[in-house]
Amino acid sequence: MSSESSRPIRTALAGFGLSGSVFHAPIIATNPAYSLDVISTSDAGRKSAAAGRHPGARMVDTPAGILDLAGGLDLLVLGTPPATHYPLAKAALEAGLDVVVDKPFTVRSAEGQELVELAARLGRVLTVFQNRRWDGDFLTVKSLLDSGTLGAVTRFESRFERWAPEVSKAWKASATADDGGGVLFDLGTHLLDQALQLFGPGTVTHAELDARRPGGKADDDVFVALRHDSGATSHLWMNMLCAQEGPRYRLLGSEGGFTKHGVDPQEPYIIAGGSPLDAGYGVEDSGWAGLLGRDGHLDRLPTERGAYPEFYRLLADKIRDGGASSALPVPVDPAGPVEVLKLIEQARSLA
Repeated sequence: MSSESSRPIRTALAGFGLSGSVFHAPIIATNPAYSLDVISTSDAGRKSAAAGRHPGARMVDTPAGILDLAGGLDLLVLGTPPATHYPLAKAALEAGLDVVVDKPFTVRSAEGQELVELAARLGRVLTVFQNRRWDGDFLTVKSLLDSGTLGAVTRFESRFERWAPEVSKAWKASATADDGGGVLFDLGTHLLDQALQLFGPGTVTHAELDARRPGGKADDDVFVALRHDSGATSHLWMNMLCAQEGPRYRLLGSEGGFTKHGVDPQEPYIIAGGSPLDAGYGVEDSGWAGLLGRDGHLDRLPTERGAYPEFYRLLADKIRDGGASSALPVPVDPAGPVEVLKLIEQARSLA
């Protein structure tokens, strides 16, 4: 093994809000394949928190400060607002860095496709943090479909619903859909990605986009219907003003159904101070087990353990095996998120 492939992957993280502080930094910092070398944030409180949790990382004010250090780095992780994803990823690829972009990949599908082509041309690794492919409940649903237990699944219902009557982040309060604002770009990118992963390509047949919260500049209450080429129908709800949540998943097949309430516990576990290395990380309380079967003949199905760290394990394998020239897959092929963006554009054209 060469010294280059054996040393940690020198990583910079742009942004230390929820994305950076909860989803990226804890996983990177606890994986010995990486070193978290630089963090950018202009917020004094976040900078103090980042320095306290990751004392070995250098603090800079802006992503531009990271790019100034590109010669001593290998990987840039973008946890910044959506409108910045395209220009920052482009600049990072051109600076010779591999890049992880948090969802949504970009604001427009054409921008995402351009980045895919640029990374291929430059021989850089580019991937998108569709972390909810490693939600425990999604892994459970995927296993059910792989086993054929439900028979031919014709209907898939999926929801991300929350009670958040006030917009918590300044950039979200001011962002329009043209800036990548709104719940369709936020939670919707996960729901659409999961539907495509389970049932393949599809077309939006109906969409409802509303802004319910006072002063809202982008959608916060959305419904999207997809007709998959495979014949299945997906109904997807995302709502930030939901006083009573519906099932997280409901699947109906020729041999039975599956209904699941609750949300994957990995995010709240880290927010509460846990570590991805803990034995309890990703383990859902048994009381949230889904119901499998038919009415009158229902069994509890325990939820598989969630596994967000798997994204960064797969990425490290790819980079250490030769990067873009390696035959190993990236954890998320960015072509998939480009298709998600095309579905968002279809939904907006119909609503």
